[in-house]
Amino acid sequence: MQHLTCLLALSLTLTTQLYAQKKADRKALGNIQTHINFLASDKLEGRRTGTQGERLAAEYIASQMQLAGLTPAGDSGFLQTFPVSEGKLIANTSHLTVNKSTLTAGEQFVPLPFSAQKDAKGDVLPDVNEPDNIWLFNVNDFEMSPHADPLEIYRQNAREAAKAGATGVIFYNGTEKTADVQKWLKVAVDPLTIPVMWVNEATSKMLDDAEDLRIDMKVDFASGRRTGTNVIGKIDNKAASTIVIGAHFDHLGYGEDHNSLAPNDKTIHHGADDNASGTAALLELARQLKASNLQKYNYLFVAFSGEELGLFGSKYFTEHSAIPTTSFNYMINMDMIGRLDPAKGLQVGGIGTSPAWPALLQQAMPADIRANYDSSGTGPSDHTSFYLKNIPVLFFFTGTHSDYHKPSDLAAKINYEGELAVIRVVYTLIEKTNEMDKLVFTKTRDKQTGTGARFSVTLGIMPDYTWQKPGVKVDGVSDNKAASKAGILTNDVIVELGTHVIVNLEDYMQALATFKKGDKTTVKVRREDTEKVFDIQF
Repeated sequence: MQHLTCLLALSLTLTTQLYAQKKADRKALGNIQTHINFLASDKLEGRRTGTQGERLAAEYIASQMQLAGLTPAGDSGFLQTFPVSEGKLIANTSHLTVNKSTLTAGEQFVPLPFSAQKDAKGDVLPDVNEPDNIWLFNVNDFEMSPHADPLEIYRQNAREAAKAGATGVIFYNGTEKTADVQKWLKVAVDPLTIPVMWVNEATSKMLDDAEDLRIDMKVDFASGRRTGTNVIGKIDNKAASTIVIGAHFDHLGYGEDHNSLAPNDKTIHHGADDNASGTAALLELARQLKASNLQKYNYLFVAFSGEELGLFGSKYFTEHSAIPTTSFNYMINMDMIGRLDPAKGLQVGGIGTSPAWPALLQQAMPADIRANYDSSGTGPSDHTSFYLKNIPVLFFFTGTHSDYHKPSDLAAKINYEGELAVIRVVYTLIEKTNEMDKLVFTKTRDKQTGTGARFSVTLGIMPDYTWQKPGVKVDGVSDNKAASKAGILTNDVIVELGTHVIVNLEDYMQALATFKKGDKTTVKVRREDTEKVFDIQF
């Protein structure tokens, strides 16, 4: 009888625990759905950095942190603002009229970054470039090396035209897409003395077909600067070290920054998975950890903005944190964790950044979740900014999908049960480190990102994704790689790789794709006010 009573008591205890767990799961699922539905709603208009939608999202996140009992840890309450430099913007006063057709700035024509802010008018004959008139350059006539930088080719031709007396220059029949030319406006370059424009394919056909042209052009630029906002809350357990949990909450807005993958990008990009999913997990973990007895470490919860523009928010935070980054134990980053697919599994990056991670992940990962691990501490998300400060990191990601950077990334497509499973893994990891000393940091191999180019070599540098001037700024140098062996240093700016002129990160990646292991070449860098050339071997 006593044995039966014990069995009944055990059964009742297990039933009570199971009910409590199911109740807790229902609450967590409800919270996640509420957060994602709000953040991905039309009201927030895609949460583009520096917009009203981003500010509404930041206010919501701050209010949820306050409800969870977190302490404000920003510069102004929960908020931390930071500058985002965007180069030049096309001012509303810029215009181009060809005969009687008024063209649309940013679509049918784009002023080039080295253009003067001037106007020009003229009656122009195709293929006839005369002094004191607007010159037309057919790009099909240029002999361009496949490795040439088209922006530099355009600049050289426009400069020579200005010397020869042209009052303005228009380039047509270029192979670039309008969105790519828009990105050139982020390049800082000295202006010429005349206005210069690039026109799209449809406008190029208009110039090709006309026998004579009446052209009226004007270039004006606006300041390309806006302010982003991070949201920061803290659980202060009066500990010596702090665990950072992060996720970016910004997205693409209406696609104004030309990073949409949709054919028609002028609609709201909802960003439910990217990254309302990670932000919802951040808020739910804040609530759960505040209610827990895990008190060996402090917890800092950071919702970053500016990630879609190049890690602006996280880079600013790591350089302006009120809490010394040397006291950070580790950082967990959650970016796009809302589409868990059993066939693809959960991707976890950064496991090489501390010798403790492999064993901890083995304990925390449930048997029913297929895990794919990567050792690198770098990548195209906010954990990179922490890794470069010698902080162990983990990056949780459920993979890309056909809705990535499109308006169709909707809350209805989130796998909420799957996201809750990812949250449980993260919580279990944090729980297990509560009994451990501060983790040891280790450097890892590079992870190249940001291009479609295929390559088999690495220079061994980490680019500064927030750099807006010509070249690629070195944000970190890996030990025993080509760059470190040659003597390249952090803060150097790479301007040439072999015969390739490097204006931006895409140029750098495309240049790397032309080399293979064992190749020798040179790297030219700007270091403060001087230029240096290094011999390297991949």
